[in-house]
Amino acid sequence: MKVNVTIFLLAIFTCNLLAEYDYTISNTNFTISQGSVLPQDETTYLYNYNRLRYRGDYYRKNYFATAIADVVNYLGDEYVNSPSFKYVELFKADTPFKTQTSFHSYNNAIVYAKLYRLYGGYEDEYNRVVIGLQNISMGVGRIWTPTNLFNPRNSYALEPDETFGVAALAYTRHIDDMSSLTVVASQKADNSFKYAGRYTASLNISDIAINLIHSNETDMAGFEIEGNLADTGVEVRTEGAYIKTDEFHFFQAIVGADYGFVNGVNVIFEALYSSKTFSIMEIMKNYDSEIAPNLLYSHFYGAGSVSYSFNLFLDASLLYIESFNEHNSRFISPTLTYTLNDYNTFSIGAMLQQGSNESEFGMLSNSYYFKYSLSF
Repeated sequence: MKVNVTIFLLAIFTCNLLAEYDYTISNTNFTISQGSVLPQDETTYLYNYNRLRYRGDYYRKNYFATAIADVVNYLGDEYVNSPSFKYVELFKADTPFKTQTSFHSYNNAIVYAKLYRLYGGYEDEYNRVVIGLQNISMGVGRIWTPTNLFNPRNSYALEPDETFGVAALAYTRHIDDMSSLTVVASQKADNSFKYAGRYTASLNISDIAINLIHSNETDMAGFEIEGNLADTGVEVRTEGAYIKTDEFHFFQAIVGADYGFVNGVNVIFEALYSSKTFSIMEIMKNYDSEIAPNLLYSHFYGAGSVSYSFNLFLDASLLYIESFNEHNSRFISPTLTYTLNDYNTFSIGAMLQQGSNESEFGMLSNSYYFKYSLSF
């Protein structure tokens, strides 16, 4: 606890030592009616989730640094004492140092502090080096990124891009205007290392990338291709990964396309294939595995997303994912967002799970939420 609080306070104190910096303070609050995360458990919990975030960004010539720290609060007696919350407590950053304090109870609530990102680096015309708790980006998928074994987004979560940081040293060499090479070394909680190499190149018709990842647990070889479909304005993409562990080996790939209409409607289509499927028990048992997001219940998924801005203040989006299995099921997530001004945003949304009780999504319950975001 003392060590984590010291890191948390040091990150904030460091932010104020440098003369040239930008900072933001934001607060994200969810009121959620959530179904249980346990299969075929119809229990629903009503609770409040609040995250107070400080972010500081610093620049001095070619040097930069970023610190992001949170104070997180869960309010709701039934939820914080539920099996669903016990499952949430299991998830922690896979780093050699703790990035969050212990969970502390008070009244009907749980509170803790965490370090979300803390990194610094140097960048010039040909080189970029970053060290610290950071995001390692791989993949071209909008909904799934099978090649990303570092910070994969979770499209089924309330905040898909909120991912744990990686303790890593990343170096990128821009070979020329059309190609670059990135190498990554990250340290895990057991003090072992995960290594990655990534080569990217821009060709006449597309951008390509080759990704390699190695650790004591996993080997992965992957590719990415992204480009425009002639002069249609349609952006097409694909990525694939062959993944091997001591226990499993399988191949996964996505294909997708994006198009933005002149009336402001944006659509995304994406399909995901996995050569191997996993049972619910296997998925839950391997919750802390490097490849946990790649453990899929079905061989094939199809997804579509549409978003539209009615005006400067009102936006709507809809995500639809179909799981094709012996018992098909679907995940549907509509969202309506109202932006009052530069500082205040309100959203209402739902995460609907439909299908039979034996299906992937049908065994889970629906969730609904109201979100208020404040930043200054």
